[in-house]
Amino acid sequence: MAPMKETSTTPVQIIMADDIPVAHTPQGGYGTSFPPLILDTCTEPLVAGAPDLRGIWKTISATRGGETVAPDDRLMSYTERIEQCGNRIVDCGGGTIADARADGTAENGVSDVSVFDYKTPINVRASYEDGAFVLRPVGLEAFEVVRTLDADGHMVWTRPDMGGIRVVLERVSEPQ
Repeated sequence: MAPMKETSTTPVQIIMADDIPVAHTPQGGYGTSFPPLILDTCTEPLVAGAPDLRGIWKTISATRGGETVAPDDRLMSYTERIEQCGNRIVDCGGGTIADARADGTAENGVSDVSVFDYKTPINVRASYEDGAFVLRPVGLEAFEVVRTLDADGHMVWTRPDMGGIRVVLERVSEPQ
């Protein structure tokens, strides 16, 4: 007689994005090191249509107005970490934490501070549209930041309102 296999009867606990408090930028920004992971315990699957942007990304090229930026331009040293769970997305970069639901509402969008001074309040709608992650400031919806994945697996973010910025980043760390 073959030995019986033991099976676990412990249910797998699903940790939903709603179970984790919204993160905000600390006063003065988080500095030069990323803060601890925010969604690391979340097990909710990504929503349909969300590009998988999870991981740490570093700039490999950037243009402004169609012209290549100088090697010492701050865009060339930009690194960001993205976490995703369900329709929630947390983007840490430039010292700020942008934590939002990508549902297109102002209520669930990024409600934090500007990367330029770590003081000025911002309220930004977040959504997933046609396989892209899109951010639009409330009241200024004509301006947007769009993050997509290209055919080579690079993340490309564009910001037409700031002189036609286009930044290409490579994933340097897989999702946590």
